[in-house]
Amino acid sequence: MNFELLVATNNAHKLKEIRKILSPYHITVYGMKDLNIDIGEVEENGKTYFENALIKATALQKITTMPIIADDSGIEIEALDNAPGLYSSRYASSFGGYPQTFEHIFKEIDGKTRRARFVCDIVLVNVEEKPLKFEAIIPGHIVEKVTDQSDFGYDPIFIEDSLNKTYASMSEDEKNRVSHRGVALRKLLTYLRINGLAH
Repeated sequence: MNFELLVATNNAHKLKEIRKILSPYHITVYGMKDLNIDIGEVEENGKTYFENALIKATALQKITTMPIIADDSGIEIEALDNAPGLYSSRYASSFGGYPQTFEHIFKEIDGKTRRARFVCDIVLVNVEEKPLKFEAIIPGHIVEKVTDQSDFGYDPIFIEDSLNKTYASMSEDEKNRVSHRGVALRKLLTYLRINGLAH
């Protein structure tokens, strides 16, 4: 029998990534739309990635006892004092989209270190008494210019260290192996397998 998991997202791209990693281990992954769940806009006003993920998970806890995962992530650019971080999505919106945001970032870090990292925290609730956290921090750097197009966030400008490729230029399997969400998900998967919830 499959272990069933509800993901606190309506993001189809994110759901696809999560299913690709977890489904081979007898885990059925549902998005909120799959179960006709609509909790409206949840204000992510936490001070950490963990707090923001927990806010999303807690909103769903009010209407289901299913195991729930929620994640929060961001890119931290050293020359920008680790901004935009928690506010990565809102930061891009403030400049009118990702292409304009990339131009702004390139100007701001010109002549400075291009080191950066991606952080992802995944929270699991309704399994143990306390929420569980699975975190991944992936080091890399910012490209000189955008050559790999992608419609998924900051992927075109972040070069991950181990493969020395942008997320946007990686194959799906490569990205799932080394990305912040992929690594955090495999930590979650390890926990589920150790506890007999996935196999």
